[in-house]
Amino acid sequence: MPEVDPNIVVYFNGQYLALRDAHVGILTHALHYGTGVFEGIRAYWNEDDGQLYLFRAVEHYERWKQNCGILRIDVPLTAEHLCEVTIELLRRNAFRTSVYVRPIAFKSAERVGVSTDAHDSFAVIALPFGEYLHSDKGLHAGVSSWRRIEDNAIPARAKICGAYVNSALASDDARRSGFDEAILLNESGHVAEGATCNIFMVRKGALITPPVTENVLEGITRDSIIELAQRELGLSVAERPVDRSELYVCDELFLTGTAVGVAPVVRVDHRPVREGSIGAITRDVRRLYFDAALGRLRAYRKWIIPVRPPQQEAEPASVAEVAVV
Repeated sequence: MPEVDPNIVVYFNGQYLALRDAHVGILTHALHYGTGVFEGIRAYWNEDDGQLYLFRAVEHYERWKQNCGILRIDVPLTAEHLCEVTIELLRRNAFRTSVYVRPIAFKSAERVGVSTDAHDSFAVIALPFGEYLHSDKGLHAGVSSWRRIEDNAIPARAKICGAYVNSALASDDARRSGFDEAILLNESGHVAEGATCNIFMVRKGALITPPVTENVLEGITRDSIIELAQRELGLSVAERPVDRSELYVCDELFLTGTAVGVAPVVRVDHRPVREGSIGAITRDVRRLYFDAALGRLRAYRKWIIPVRPPQQEAEPASVAEVAVV
């Protein structure tokens, strides 16, 4: 990824200020003990509309606030108010490209000691962001030797900062072993998810994904894919435990998440998924997701918030297949 511009405007402790002026101390509790909760939100630039669309921001902020409660971190703004802050942030930065929005709340006391207190801070950062995983030709994933953390250790359903050491270890091993992404199993030996994303497979024309009780993130992109697959493609979707060996015999496989969007997987552990090419259902799901995120599907405009002022907004383009941005 390119270097971050220090002049980008961020929202930190109730103020809009340049990134270069937003600082935390080296004794900050979250830095030492991982006591923070972050979120990821996408805003997609539609060149035809001349518009930046914020995707499912209310749902993301509601999830973030709920998950902050696990660590007893208080975010005083409502989800709707946080959306307004984010829109203002994107307007101030005048982005004309796709963007990744990173809210983060954390224990901000500057001291040594693992016990927490009521000193909380939060920030919202927005960065230009293209593809997280370059998946146009499909990814080669590897099942990691690192297991997904258990809910009774650190809940994977929440984006708790310290928990992402688990993902970092798996991702590092995967890339050093020549894979594009890691797939983690849980302690029961079932497929959980990718290092930073949920996972779906296709078997006999149906979508299958691990349930949220298998120590996976309760993904908003995951939820979007389930709705699109059922309503637009008429597919059945089963949420059930998935065995590792099913990854080797499934018809199609893909990852979903805010950063990755919909990323096809064409090889797992040096074995091709079916013919080793992107499948038809994956292509359809991917097209629908980006059509919805770019404001091309009127039925799903409930999911998006246009960032540019209304008088600058163009009429939405017709439904068409779009490239991943």
